[in-house]
Amino acid sequence: MEGSESEPDRTSEVEAAATEVEWHVVSADDVAGVEAPKVVEWEDMEQEIARLWSLSSALRIAKERKEELSQRLASIIEARAESLQRVNELEDMKKRLEARKAVRRDMLDFSDKSSEDVEIRIEQLSLKIRNLLVAGKTLSAAHNQLQEAKNLLTGDNGHGRLKKTKTKLRMRQQYMVAQIASIYPVRTSNEHIPMKILDTYSGGSKSGDVPPAKSISRSSSQSSLTILGWQLMAMPTKKTGYFSDKKEVQKTASVLGFAAHALHLIASYLKVPLRYPLRLGGSRSYIHDYSPSVDSSQPSTDSATTSPNLSVSSSIPTEFPLFFDGQETITRAAYAIFLLNKDLEQVLNYIGAESLGPRHILPNLKELMRIILSDEFLDR
Repeated sequence: MEGSESEPDRTSEVEAAATEVEWHVVSADDVAGVEAPKVVEWEDMEQEIARLWSLSSALRIAKERKEELSQRLASIIEARAESLQRVNELEDMKKRLEARKAVRRDMLDFSDKSSEDVEIRIEQLSLKIRNLLVAGKTLSAAHNQLQEAKNLLTGDNGHGRLKKTKTKLRMRQQYMVAQIASIYPVRTSNEHIPMKILDTYSGGSKSGDVPPAKSISRSSSQSSLTILGWQLMAMPTKKTGYFSDKKEVQKTASVLGFAAHALHLIASYLKVPLRYPLRLGGSRSYIHDYSPSVDSSQPSTDSATTSPNLSVSSSIPTEFPLFFDGQETITRAAYAIFLLNKDLEQVLNYIGAESLGPRHILPNLKELMRIILSDEFLDR
């Protein structure tokens, strides 16, 4: 009875297991042992089916386990892939961060250097600003001084007063020279004078190599200049003892004395120091020459002994007579007349005029007086 009861139960279990198991149709080639099938006895059939059922259950559990593991593995692989991707992204971000750090370090270095340069530049600019401020204050003070000076010049006590004073001084000088012109008038004379008018050439030195005076014969009808009515005659070429008229020689010396005195007064009024000073003595006047000269009587072999002579002769003037006193003084007198004309030329140049020539004593003196007494002298 028990055997008959258990048999339907097993059959029902097998059928239930058969319904749970999915059956698939496969080809004979896919079935292992199809060529030599295993023969099971009917008595062992139940055990064999039970074994197959347990195997199919184990297989089903293994498949479920496999699916579960596959899902876990897939999730792990996916997580790993995401992790690797994130690691790569982190590496890239790290590289970019390092690059940014390097750029930032460079920028910091550049900023530090720029800051130092800016500080140095600020110090330099501050120094320049201080210098400019000092210069500005100095310039402002100078401008104020200039403005004050300008105000002084433009005021009543400034340039106008100076100009008025200068005009008064010029007028006073004109007045004084007018007095000289009235004392020593230089006029033209139309008298018939057969004698030779002075035309001195003085191109030599005072050591004795001045050539004899030359004269130009003038016609009796030609007019000449006189001072106090006396003309400046030519120097005599003979000794005074044999000269036809000694009075003419004395007149010439007097004319030279008059001209020297007039020139001396005009130069003193104009405050002009004459290059060749005069020692006045009427018809016995002299002119001084401070030019250095060497005494010809001393040997010139040693320069050391020559230089003291130069200094002595340059400090002591040499006098030249403005008159004729014998044959031996003609050359010295000619040189004296040359120096007197140089003084006249100096005063003419001082007032902005030119000399009429090296041989024209009275014409130069007349021109000097004319310019000083003219209106243009006030504006010089």
